[in-house]
Amino acid sequence: MIFRLFVFVLFVLTLGGCAEPPYTNVDNAQLKALLVQGVPLYDIRRPDEWRQTGVVEGGRKLTYVDASGRPNPEFLSRFTAEADKNAPVVLICRTGSRSDSLARELAEMGYTQVYNVRNGITRWISEGNPVARQ
Repeated sequence: MIFRLFVFVLFVLTLGGCAEPPYTNVDNAQLKALLVQGVPLYDIRRPDEWRQTGVVEGGRKLTYVDASGRPNPEFLSRFTAEADKNAPVVLICRTGSRSDSLARELAEMGYTQVYNVRNGITRWISEGNPVARQ
């Protein structure tokens, strides 16, 4: 009986991990389409990362967390001043991990059209897409 209960709880927890995120993951083709539509792209990496790889042309640079993972104290006030909660926004980082976390946070704050670039600028560059050097 206890084993069955354990299996059931494990099953329920596994299903919860399969839930769709409260934002939309996009690939590079979808990112290009969003950029053509004028949707703002926020590159949330750090300045040293922008200098290392460059940024997607037209991307707005706004650091989300520092190298130690501490939130940038200016991020939220600047982002909320620029981005309307009902307007689309795209987030990009190095691999999609930080932008995934931020996308979830923004969705919880009431942002309704948040897009996360799956695999980040790493994939953007590896697929031969252009960057603006910093």
